[in-house]
Amino acid sequence: MELIVFVLASAMMLIGAFGVITRRNPVHAALSLVLTLFGVAVHFVALEAYFLAAVQIIVYAGAIVVLFLFVIMLLGVDKAEDLQTEPLVAQRWLAGIAGLGLLGLLVIAVSRGAEMLTTRAEGLATSAEGASGDANIQQLARSVFGDYVVAFELTSILLVVAVVGTVMLARRRVPGEA
Repeated sequence: MELIVFVLASAMMLIGAFGVITRRNPVHAALSLVLTLFGVAVHFVALEAYFLAAVQIIVYAGAIVVLFLFVIMLLGVDKAEDLQTEPLVAQRWLAGIAGLGLLGLLVIAVSRGAEMLTTRAEGLATSAEGASGDANIQQLARSVFGDYVVAFELTSILLVVAVVGTVMLARRRVPGEA
């Protein structure tokens, strides 16, 4: 049964990811992204990580995709663009080289980290060791809000600035407005 759930959820993710990169309509691409994120949530449920599954659906499939759709609608998807003209002549070649470089880095990271994939959370406390059931949550909170609090806050500021910048760039100026 676990294999069937894994295969179906993986198929959902692959079909959704393929839809994100092949759909011409940005709204359809965003809906394909929702399918991909639901597939990830199914994987979390299969791993008995119910909280992460709920966060995946509420935060990513809900809030983030709604934000994407808001920005897409704000920018106006009804405008037709000529895809034959390229503002930067070498951008396709540079994107291909960058993609191959990232693929190479991914292969190297997976091959070097193969032994880490087989181990199971050695550094986290478990209830079998006599620790309380909240030890893992406390370690995660200490890490996020202690060691990485600056990066966490800078990321939130960056997201807010990006949304405000998008709204300001997409705002249509009315004649006579300062």
